[in-house]
Amino acid sequence: MGQARFRFYEELNDFLPEERRKVEFACDVEGRRSVKDLIESLGVPHTEIEVILVNGVSVGFDHFVRDGDRVSVYPMFESLDVTPLLRLRERPLREPRFALDVSLGRLARYLRLCGFDSWYSNAAGDDELAALSASERRVLLTRDRELLKRRIVTHGYFVRSRRPREQLAEVCARLELGGLVQPFKRCIRCNGDLRRVEKASIVDRLEPETRRHFHDFHECAACRRIYWRGSHAARMEALVELARRAG
Repeated sequence: MGQARFRFYEELNDFLPEERRKVEFACDVEGRRSVKDLIESLGVPHTEIEVILVNGVSVGFDHFVRDGDRVSVYPMFESLDVTPLLRLRERPLREPRFALDVSLGRLARYLRLCGFDSWYSNAAGDDELAALSASERRVLLTRDRELLKRRIVTHGYFVRSRRPREQLAEVCARLELGGLVQPFKRCIRCNGDLRRVEKASIVDRLEPETRRHFHDFHECAACRRIYWRGSHAARMEALVELARRAG
């Protein structure tokens, strides 16, 4: 039995009990334990981590921790240049696509509103979500930290807030999405692409009041839902502006 000293930085402390936040603390090391294994045993998902230093040297997840080691763990860096250090994941996905777990349905709709490809199913299990995230290179958004610990998941984020509007602002800020917002390009119901359509081609599908007062329409290429600028437009535009400001 050996012992190493760990210190976690910035938002990684969210995953730790109060007494271990923003301080160095001891961790028992028994046998050959990788730094990834030890970090996740402490509650921090590997997808939240960008750089690990052991005794001041940058290491990978497969590094074995020894008695007396001092381990410093840093979160994802989207803005800072950490090229000299060993990054523990691929470069950030600059055209991000998302997969969201069953607890984040409203957030999925908000992200689609802002133009982001966001896969969501309220029937999806953890195995399906992890496999989809890996095979389609989607950032996995979840409030289940155990899901993010799966080895197959390479890009993921643990959503801290429980409120959908705050979740939108949080994700856009953390992943720097503000400049990538392109609103009203995706169907908020099914994630399909929206396309402009002539009113004459859909007029028989419109309610009388909608037919009378509105003239510009878009249709989802997948589910054929029709969109127009109705009374809900101001609320939707406020969400888009929230996403832009946050990111």
